[in-house]
Amino acid sequence: IGGYFFLCLIIIKTPMCLPRFLLFSQDNAGQFFSSGHTNNWAVLVCTSRFWFNYRHVANTLSVYRSVKRLGIPDSHIVLMLADDMACNHRNPKPATVFSHKNMELNVYGDDVEVDYRGYEVTVENFLRVLTGRLPPSTPRSKRLLSDDRSNILIYLTGHGGNGFLKFQDSEEISNVELADAFEQMWQKRRYNELLFIIDTCQGASMYERFYSPNLMALASSQVGEDSLSHQPDLAIGVHLMDRYTFYLLEFLEDIHPASKTNMNDLFKVCPKTQCVSTPGHRTDLFLRDPGSVLITDFFGSVRKVEITMETINLTDQIKQVEENAVNGELQKETYSYVDQLPVSEIIHQKPKQKDWHPPDGFILGLWTLILLVFFKSYGIKHLKHIF
Repeated sequence: IGGYFFLCLIIIKTPMCLPRFLLFSQDNAGQFFSSGHTNNWAVLVCTSRFWFNYRHVANTLSVYRSVKRLGIPDSHIVLMLADDMACNHRNPKPATVFSHKNMELNVYGDDVEVDYRGYEVTVENFLRVLTGRLPPSTPRSKRLLSDDRSNILIYLTGHGGNGFLKFQDSEEISNVELADAFEQMWQKRRYNELLFIIDTCQGASMYERFYSPNLMALASSQVGEDSLSHQPDLAIGVHLMDRYTFYLLEFLEDIHPASKTNMNDLFKVCPKTQCVSTPGHRTDLFLRDPGSVLITDFFGSVRKVEITMETINLTDQIKQVEENAVNGELQKETYSYVDQLPVSEIIHQKPKQKDWHPPDGFILGLWTLILLVFFKSYGIKHLKHIF
């Protein structure tokens, strides 16, 4: 219901009566509920503009299509596209973005919901989405309303280098800034587990500085390696996708909501023989064994439901949680949105005063005035004394 899939764990006290049901042992049941999350979110970001970066938009839309198919609704997806390839005047098939050169799979679809587009895709907006520091006027569709029971997938694609990722060809986010943003998310209890995937050159450098718990990271290339493109299309004159995301999409096409495929299988996607670059992953910050983490824990939204024959009384009054009070009044912390400080105040320097320049035509007018005064005083016969 509402875009979610349901799996049912059947616990039966009399197995002889219903032999067709699948019975789980206590160990399997414990593993079944081991993820500890109750909701899923996805933040999918394409950081590149211009037509020759068509593949980066296709990368992001491919992952967007996969997570929607596996049950994450648009209300739990924050989609950021730095350019609109579907409506670009050079697109021979408007309102479409294809990830295969035979043009069988249109990843743009009919119901795509882009939350941040064009020049809205900035480093500042991306960090504000992650940390929740958005103005009160920001609509719900542009917010990451996660909590400490949320599993979050964060996917980034674009052009990068050793320790940075470019946004809009005009600014960069560093691996330190990204690591600090994830730490803020952990301190503010904005996630239960987080999966970070990046498809860019030297992508592994972006997760080297991570230090927050319950975080798993994957990258399409190691430090010093380029992440290569895939499937050039002569009709539009550009590559359609990057190699890593292309094989990731092929892998996800075989995943269904009840799939038992785990993260160790995801680590094997696009080996060096296919990617040319060397994909990397980092699991030392993650508390669970990757072999016990299902792909649908991050790419899907599967709700576990337990059916029991016991009667549960729902008429009891709910006990109110006592809050600390001073003088009979509840203490409530008030929060407000604070604008960023100007750079001049941060570094404690006064802004440099602009140099004064004469207005246009001032010098020419001054020389004209000097010549008129000279001719009026001495006449043209004395002009030879000047040269």
